[in-house]
Formats: sequence, structure tokens, C-alpha cells
Amino acid sequence: MSWGIELWDQYDNVAAHTQKGIDFLERYGNFIRDRCAIESEYAGKLRRLVKSYMPKKKEEEDYQFSCQKAFRDVLTEVNDQAGQHEVVAENLTSAVTKEIVALVKDLKEERKKALQEGAKLQSSLNQQLSALDRAQKNYEKAFREAERAEDAYRKADADLNLSRADVEKQRINSSIKSHQCDDNKNEYAKQLQKANEIQTCHYQTSLPGVFHALQELDDKRIKQIENFIRKGVDIERSVFPIINKCLDGIIRAADSVDPEKDSRLVIERYKSGFSPPEDVPFEDLSNMRSGSVGSDSSSNGGGSGAIPSTISLTSSGILKSESKVGTLTAMKLKKRAGIFSIFNAGKEDFSDLAPNQRRKKLQQRLDEINTRLLQETATRDGLMKMKGVYEQNRALGDPLSIEGQLTESGQRLDKLRLELHKFQGYLDEAEGRVSSQTLNAPGVRTSSAMGMNGSSGGLGLRKLVGSKGSNNALTRHGGSDESLSRSASDSSVSNPNNKPSLPGTPQPTHGSSHSPESGVGSHASHTSFPDSEVERLYANAEAEIDAEEDDTLNENENENEVYESELLPVLGTCRALYAFEAQSEGSIPLHEGEELFVIEVDQGDGWTRVRRNSSFEEGFVPTSYIQCTLYNTC
Repeated sequence: MSWGIELWDQYDNVAAHTQKGIDFLERYGNFIRDRCAIESEYAGKLRRLVKSYMPKKKEEEDYQFSCQKAFRDVLTEVNDQAGQHEVVAENLTSAVTKEIVALVKDLKEERKKALQEGAKLQSSLNQQLSALDRAQKNYEKAFREAERAEDAYRKADADLNLSRADVEKQRINSSIKSHQCDDNKNEYAKQLQKANEIQTCHYQTSLPGVFHALQELDDKRIKQIENFIRKGVDIERSVFPIINKCLDGIIRAADSVDPEKDSRLVIERYKSGFSPPEDVPFEDLSNMRSGSVGSDSSSNGGGSGAIPSTISLTSSGILKSESKVGTLTAMKLKKRAGIFSIFNAGKEDFSDLAPNQRRKKLQQRLDEINTRLLQETATRDGLMKMKGVYEQNRALGDPLSIEGQLTESGQRLDKLRLELHKFQGYLDEAEGRVSSQTLNAPGVRTSSAMGMNGSSGGLGLRKLVGSKGSNNALTRHGGSDESLSRSASDSSVSNPNNKPSLPGTPQPTHGSSHSPESGVGSHASHTSFPDSEVERLYANAEAEIDAEEDDTLNENENENEVYESELLPVLGTCRALYAFEAQSEGSIPLHEGEELFVIEVDQGDGWTRVRRNSSFEEGFVPTSYIQCTLYNTC
């Protein structure tokens, strides 16, 4: 159906209808815009809600229970749902709201053009109708004047009193008016024909075209509104799978709640490790002599019926009360420990906690230190590899530029190792055992170690000539080849000449006390440890063993010899590509073309340990200076 045919005479109503349609489209666009704002606001409020209920760092310990973990998972899923609401708002804004604004603008322009064309056609038709009306009025006027002139001529012709001249005058006037009437009649007919033609074209061709343009405009608007509604639904449906996954995650969080697990966690968290108090023994005072009772009473403070008791401080720092009434309950101990904690808050060894809680805290601390130690070790290995690459190809960089970073890394590793050793000692003390690390700590010489070092065949020891008056000590217990290799690698880092120092060689006192050689496995004295229980154990162990060591150490000093572990196995051979001049302890010189045995491959630090074929001299040489041929596959 066409508006141009059916609504040919409703031009004004059609124009008003199209304007209302565009207004409705604008209103729908405002609805989508406001809805996007609500979706965004709702998402923002959900995120703020999740943030306000998300556990803080100080509450992390409480969120180890399954119900709290499930709640945290619920918060995470709700936060994801908020993100989907933001996606809906963004997509509606970009795919609907903006298109509606652009469509409204286009429709207004098209309607304006159509209405302008219609107004132009209507104006043309009106002008022609106005000309027709004027021609008709002129014709009517000329017709009446012609009739009056004709009547006047007839009267003059019938009047015998008038002269022939007057009659002729009336006849001429009537003839003129008759001609004027005929001219106006012809003009009127001409204008009428023209007006009919224009009117026919207007209502059958021109105006229907305008109506058709307005109809297409309105149809386009209606179709686009339909598309916008469908697109909004599609946008919402696109997030349903993710929202369903969020809901599934909430269900999984609910399924993860385990009351039994939470109960076990409560026991693990709050179990003190103390035993319940024993039964109060019955005392029959009638069987006791009054004198003894009086003396007992006076010895116990003079109070009648007082019960003897002793209070002592355990190795873990917790007060222990022993009396005839039994030990104090865990609650009383906790209260009493709480009083002392005012003066000893936050002890490093957690000795202010119950035994079970102390072991738990110490284990957590050890796990943290081990994690940091692994990270720092990986960092150091990376720096060593980079240094080796720079040494092999100087164009890539200067190896000396990494020295500072390697030194800092070594200092951090030493600090972490000391902390690890210290807290391991705390844990061993809490568990009631003597740590092997404590007895074999740096600076402590155990009797077993001295037994091995003091005998000529303890571990197949060999002699290595040293300088007279050397302060070298036998600090490696067990002769580990790996410790020798790694100490040499660390020494090569801190050496200003970029050459290794043989493990066990004392460093100058003016050097940094935090150099890589000062860590675990070097000559660190027990005085470098904090004033703690570990230090006390070190001192006691040394005091007990010093007497047994004196004779052996004196013999070693007189003979001017230092013992090391047995000869390392030969892994392959190597040939010196370039001459190398050793400038630091632990390294040996090379002559170009010289053949040597490989006894330790490069561990990533750029140095290889070799042995001469004839003199059995051992030391480290730069890996880039030799060409290795190993017996086994590399």
C-alpha cells in the first residue's frame, strides 16, 4: 500500500506522523543509553561490594577454612559477573546507542528534504490556483461590465430623445466591453487548463513521490528499531555462557565446603601440644605429724595447706609449673606467656608460642626462606651465564659490568643461608633434637670431622703444600666435590681480576664481610651469627672439641700442610688454545697447546677445573681458553 495513493490529501498528518516516529526512535535510544548507565553502575557497585568483602592481607590466615575459601571463590565469580555486565553496557553503547544517534540524524535529514520537496510542489500548485482564481475573477468582472454596456446600448437605441451620436457611443462602449469579456474569458480558460494540468501532476506524480520517500523513511525507522531490539538480546545472550560458568563456579565453591577438613584445621591451628593436667592427688593430713606439717608449711611460704611448687623456664621460652597439683593448663600458660610477651613481643624464634604453634611458624618461615633462596640462586645462575657469554664474546658486553650485581647476589645468598641455618636450628630445638647442621655449622669443628681429618687415611686425604704460617682450617666436613666447585665459582665472581680463588683460602681482612666466600661453606666464624641459641650451641661445641683438635692442628702447622679430599676422577682431556697467566689463588697457568685432564666441567661460571698430567697440580682455568674432549657425552 502506498501513502501517495491512499493518503493523497493527508500531507500534514503524514509529516506529523514521521516526526513522531523519529521522536520515538530518539526516546528508545535514550532508554538504551540509560540502561547502559545502569548496567555500568550495577557492575561498579558489584565490584565495590566484592572489594569491601574480599579478605584483607591480615585476614588471610582466617581464610584457610573451606567455607571462607568458598566465600572468596564466590566473590571472585561475582566480580566476573560484574565484568559481564560491563561488557553488556559497552556493547550496547557501541552497537546500539551510537547507531541510533546516527540513524536519527539521517532520518531527520531525509525527512527535511522530503518535506522541502513537498512544500515546493504545494507552493507551485497554490500559485497556479491563485492565478486561476484571478483569471476567473477578471472574467466575471468583464462579463458583468459587458452586460451593463449591452443594456445601456439597448436603452439608448430605444430612446428617441437621444441623438445618433449618443447611441453610437453606447454601441462602441458595449462592443469594447464585449471584447474585454471575451479576452478575460480566454485567459480564464487558459489558466484553468494549466491549473488542472499542474494539479493532476501534483496529486498523481509529484506528491506521491514525496509520500513514498516519507513512507520509506518511516519503514526504515521501524525496521531498524526491530534490529536494535534483536541486537540488544543477542548482546545479552552472548554473556550468558560466561555468567553460567560463574554460577557453576559458585556451585563448585559450595561443593568444596568440607566441615571435617575445617575441624582438622582448627585443631592444627590451635593445638598447643601440652598434655591435660593430671589428677590432684589426695593428701591424708591425719597421717602426717604436726611438726612435719608445720615445717612443710613454713618451707612453702608459711601458709597453712600451701602446696610446694616450682616454676622453670623451658628452652622454648614458655613458663612451666610443676607441683603436686600437676602442670598448669594451656590456657594459664597462654595467659602467663601473654604477660611476658609485653616485654618480649614478636620473638624471632617464636618461643613465646605453644610448642605445636611454634613448630608450625618455624616451618612456614623455613619454607619462605627456601623459596627466596631458590629465586636468588636462579638469579645468580643467570648472571653467571651472562658473564660467561660476555667472556666468550667481548662484543656483547663487558664481564666486569656484572661484577657488582654478582657481589650483591652473593651477599643476599649468604644472608639467606644464614637465616635458613638459624631457623633450622630453632626448629630442631623445638622438636627436641640436635641439628646436624648446628654441629657442622661454619666455624664449628665436630669430633667426627676431626676424626676424619686427623687420620692419615680418613677419607683418602692427600697433601697440598701451603705457605708457612697459613691460617687455613679444615672447614669441609665430608670432602664434597660440589662444595669445592661452587666455592671456586663464587670466588671467581668476587675476585677483582675475574679469576677464581681456591675454596678454603682466607680472604684479606679488608675485603667485604659479605662477599660470596663468607657464606655457608666458608670460614665464617660463629661470632658472625646473631646472639641466639644457635650461637650458644656453636660455642659449646667448639669448647668441647678444641682440646681434641689441638694436637692434630699443631702437627699440621709444623708440617706446613693442609689436607683436602682425595683425587677427583678424570672426566676427560683438554688442550689449551691460548696462554693463560694465573693471578689469583685457585687458578693455574696455561701454555698454548698444553694437554691437561678435566676433573670438573664448567658449572655455568666460566671456569673449568683441570689437573696437570705430570705434577698432579690442580686448579681452575677459563673455559674459553681450552678445548675439552670428555669421555662421556656432554
